[in-house]
Amino acid sequence: MILEAARLALANLFAPETRSVFWKALGLTLLVLIGLWLVLRQTFIALALPWMESLMPGTEGWVGWLAVVFAVLASIGLALALALLISPVTAIIAGLFLDDVAEVVERRDYPADPPGTPLPMGQAIASSVKFFGVVILGNLFALLLLFIPVVNIVAFFLVNGYLLGREFFEFAAMRFRPVEQARAFRAQHAPTVFLAGLVIAAFLAIPIVNLLTPLFAASLMVHLHKSLSRKAMRPPALQP
Repeated sequence: MILEAARLALANLFAPETRSVFWKALGLTLLVLIGLWLVLRQTFIALALPWMESLMPGTEGWVGWLAVVFAVLASIGLALALALLISPVTAIIAGLFLDDVAEVVERRDYPADPPGTPLPMGQAIASSVKFFGVVILGNLFALLLLFIPVVNIVAFFLVNGYLLGREFFEFAAMRFRPVEQARAFRAQHAPTVFLAGLVIAAFLAIPIVNLLTPLFAASLMVHLHKSLSRKAMRPPALQP
């Protein structure tokens, strides 16, 4: 079920119907990440240079060189640190593009089913902002384990597998169910949703490709929600 949903999600990434959403999501993700990088870089330099001058009095003539050195170090360090921000950034972007992706998937792969109802913009934004905070906290915890071999990789997959799986599945479910029912349905299928979240975390771990995480995750969870909903509607005797 999960592997089939992942296969269909990959196919949806490059389908002609999703091309416009593909470029909008990719462009917005890149703009947000570049903006964050520039802000963090300038903030780091502005704070670090006065601190270095206070530690080494009489180095005013080296300020220009120090600025260059710090700019290079800050650029490299923040580029690496930015990998930890991809997850929360995708959480925000998901709230903007999930309905677009879901509509394409439903129209393309489930034409006989009733279409879902897009989330109200206010609810989608509020949910995304709330989840942004949760993902930040989760990844800060994973960051604390960064220098512990093996444990850091396990922490990355467990944290992002759970958080991203939960968020994207509930977004997909809320197109067809009230909020509380969507959360209850996710809790009912928590192990399956978590395993699907691990697939998303694996996608997230691939450099460059991970910029497409919102599209892949949204499509995967739409397929998974459809499969679980159909399974739940079958008579018990017919369920495998």
